[in-house]
Amino acid sequence: MANLNNRAKAEHTYDAIVVGSGMSGGWAAKELTEKGLKTLVLERGRMVRHLEDYPTAVMAPWETRYPRGKLPDATLKAEYPKQQRTGYAVSEYTQHFFVKDQEHPYSETQRFDWIRGYHVGGRSLMWARQTYRHSPIDFEANGREGIGVDWPIRYEDLAPWYDHVERYIGVSGQKEGLAHLPDGVFQPPMEMNCVEKDLKARSEARFPDRRITIGRVANLTEPTEEQTALGRGPCQHRNMCSRGCPFGAFFSSNAVTLVAAENTKNMTIRPDSTVTSLIFDEKAGKATGVRVLDGKTGQEIEYYADVIFLCASAMNTAWIMLNSASHRFPNGFGNDSDQVGRNIMDHHLGVGAAADAPGYEAMYYSGRRPNGLYIPRFRNLGDAATKRSDYVRGFGYQGGAGRPNWDRPAEGFGAERKAALSQPGPWLVRLGGFGEMLPHADNRMTLNHAVKDHDGLPTITFDVSLRDNELAMRKDMKSAAAEMLDGAGFKNVRELEGDYGPGLGIHEMGTARMGRDPRTSVLNAHNQVHACKNVYVTDGAAMTSSSCVNPSLTYMALTARAAAHAVEARKRGEL
Repeated sequence: MANLNNRAKAEHTYDAIVVGSGMSGGWAAKELTEKGLKTLVLERGRMVRHLEDYPTAVMAPWETRYPRGKLPDATLKAEYPKQQRTGYAVSEYTQHFFVKDQEHPYSETQRFDWIRGYHVGGRSLMWARQTYRHSPIDFEANGREGIGVDWPIRYEDLAPWYDHVERYIGVSGQKEGLAHLPDGVFQPPMEMNCVEKDLKARSEARFPDRRITIGRVANLTEPTEEQTALGRGPCQHRNMCSRGCPFGAFFSSNAVTLVAAENTKNMTIRPDSTVTSLIFDEKAGKATGVRVLDGKTGQEIEYYADVIFLCASAMNTAWIMLNSASHRFPNGFGNDSDQVGRNIMDHHLGVGAAADAPGYEAMYYSGRRPNGLYIPRFRNLGDAATKRSDYVRGFGYQGGAGRPNWDRPAEGFGAERKAALSQPGPWLVRLGGFGEMLPHADNRMTLNHAVKDHDGLPTITFDVSLRDNELAMRKDMKSAAAEMLDGAGFKNVRELEGDYGPGLGIHEMGTARMGRDPRTSVLNAHNQVHACKNVYVTDGAAMTSSSCVNPSLTYMALTARAAAHAVEARKRGEL
């Protein structure tokens, strides 16, 4: 029997285990396998293979069951009451990439919008692909201002890894030479349309400190040989990215990093495998593996490895850690500081301005560009001219100009309506703010053992809110956007403020933050758990502050950097 048990354990033993297959999990898999480690990738959701499992990727509008693919209100209310809070994401085209809330419930002391999908590739199939570096002031701000804890790294530590990731995934963008929006390794930028070009010229003449650039987006415009070797091609400007891209033009784990990992023959991927806890050997003082609940059989299985990467997303990684209580870690794995699950951050949005753009009726554009404008932060940049007295940090804008098409509302019936919709609607321009949210220890999640998910596992209760700093910033986000549109000469300028709850930015961060002091943080400068060095956390949980830019590039760079560290530390026998 002992020999049988030893053989079974050997068959379940790998050099490394990666929990999660999304943005950071895919990168961990690629980097570890390419460096020779036999790696098990565990994904709680179903398998989604590139090309094979994008059922609506080429679906025409007239092939949908419901008009414009909009699901019936009864379906949204019954199956996706929280997922559909985005107001746009869950549709007939994309519903298979979102969880059903009755199967994966969570509770809210205060409103929190947790938007997610459980499948191989995770939200790398669903993201908006906006790709920006955090800047030197982002890594310095907490320490300088005495907010939260100081990052244990600086921009210079991550810069070469930003290069590494950008070169591999393919980011199109325009270099601007701004210290607070560092340039990167870019493919040719996408083109602005005529209204956007005029907005840029007129607004920058009035407000030269408010630079307008084309979005930096992880869609290929000029693929490299390395990218085409993976089967990737240039963006076709279909703007159907959220359905899965059959051209491999935008970065996803499914089309890129997991393919690279699979090519090494060093990866084993196991879908339908929910990691419920870490296995900690108190004598050795390290984690030896993970416990997995098989989603098809309900069986609990243990897997073992020298190195473990938690990349399950900020909330699910924290859930695993909190659910891994032991004699050594009575409050949850690595939670000596009591910071696991705390300091939740997002990017607050839903405020900005819009305007009409008359005078361009004879102009149109080709294709459906999956990108927009970006206006980087111009507040609190460290000088007197940009300093605000009512809030710290800052915000950027994403937006653009366009003309509504045949699926817009129109007057009349029959021939009258058909004639009206045969021509595009009027030009409109819109700017939407993305603001930085500060870390607060009482913005947190806790385990809820009273409410179980469909596997019988405890769920999460969120207690997160915006504070005075964010509320003051939101006022400026509205007024500054309107000021720019009005200054550029557009008409009917109106400030906008929509429905927003924390989480709706879908940039959850901070639940197991990096820091210098184990008493106030969970991870060190290499993303290792302070109290257990063979466990690395490299998803949004690791973030010490949120900046105001989309964070996925930083997750990927942190992951690549941590993987390199893990491989070398393992060679030295430190893990």
